Amino acid sequence: MTLAVIDYGAANLGSVCRAFRRLGAEPLVTANPADLQAATHIVLPGVGSFADCARNLREGGWVQAIQTQVREHHKAMLGVCVGMQLLADEGTEWGMHAGLGLVPGRVRRMDELGCNLRIPHVGWNELTVQGGQDHLLRGVASGTDMYFVHSFAMQTVHAEDVWATVDYGVPLSVVVGRGRVMGVQFHPEKSAKAGLKILQNFLDLPGVPPGATPC
Repeated sequence: MTLAVIDYGAANLGSVCRAFRRLGAEPLVTANPADLQAATHIVLPGVGSFADCARNLREGGWVQAIQTQVREHHKAMLGVCVGMQLLADEGTEWGMHAGLGLVPGRVRRMDELGCNLRIPHVGWNELTVQGGQDHLLRGVASGTDMYFVHSFAMQTVHAEDVWATVDYGVPLSVVVGRGRVMGVQFHPEKSAKAGLKILQNFLDLPGVPPGATPC
């Protein structure tokens, strides 16, 4: 297994990498899109605004590289926080901006989704695990607390792409996935043992599986 953590100038890489090292993995932190060719597992962290992160991906030459590795080579990918949001088709923070288009949907401010609680959503909140997936959330039950810091959330096109939600005035999609592409809105590296369990589940995914189909 080769774990690549994408450094595109819009993420707190230190805490994510420390969490993976606690699990015995040695991540390759890379600012070179060509390095994804040798990776079996890809992690896209993210902090800040969707607009800035999307611009950095585009200007850094990451968009096509990520899409090629996921769609054509079927590699496992995990987006974290804004990294999850970037999996969507588009985001509306500071205007309309294109995402990676790997999980069909749009990222919108939470009050536009019906949330009437304080924004940003900061702190611990309980997951409600949905059916339809058996790998990323293996061993993580509904009611498990995760740590959140966000003002925007993804609204997926397909209900089956939502693997877990939280109740924050309205149900918010906080774990999404489509095939071997998946994302978590919370910070697993700051979510104690349950967050590490999710990262371990991602690491336990096999490399490119035989007979894999594009997402």
